[in-house]
Amino acid sequence: MSRSHDINRRNLLKATGSALAAVFIISGPTKSFAAQDPVYTSFLSSVAINGYDPVAYFKAGKPVEGSQNHKTEWMGATWYFANKENLDTFIASPEAYAPQYGGYCAWAVAQGNTASTDPHAWKIIDNKLYLNYSADIQSRWERDIAGNIKKGDSNWPKVLND
Repeated sequence: MSRSHDINRRNLLKATGSALAAVFIISGPTKSFAAQDPVYTSFLSSVAINGYDPVAYFKAGKPVEGSQNHKTEWMGATWYFANKENLDTFIASPEAYAPQYGGYCAWAVAQGNTASTDPHAWKIIDNKLYLNYSADIQSRWERDIAGNIKKGDSNWPKVLND
């Protein structure tokens, strides 16, 4: 099943919590449910980057799990942070710290698709955070970073509606 199917199921379950949602899940989405969320979150969750702190990639130079004690809502997703300082930094300038392509896999977006991401498959290029599906996919993306960023930028955000 496609990522858009997963997201639309999550949204429908959140909105209805009813048997109607179960019927929808069995039958699949209709054309009106094709668009994906602008920020990637896992199935039945609204948490971005699987709960990892986006600011920590820049400040600590590594993925750091965030805390429910330090969180904010932005672009329809919940973002967790390791500490109040990182939370405040993000709130002041979320576009500077949020991953590119809404946190969807940078390689997939370059290919005209979307895919989930692993918070440990990441790279900062020109002060922008890019996430990928896995270490193997990250290696593919890194073979032509500039070309893949150019293709990804060209495909984003229209891949959300494909």
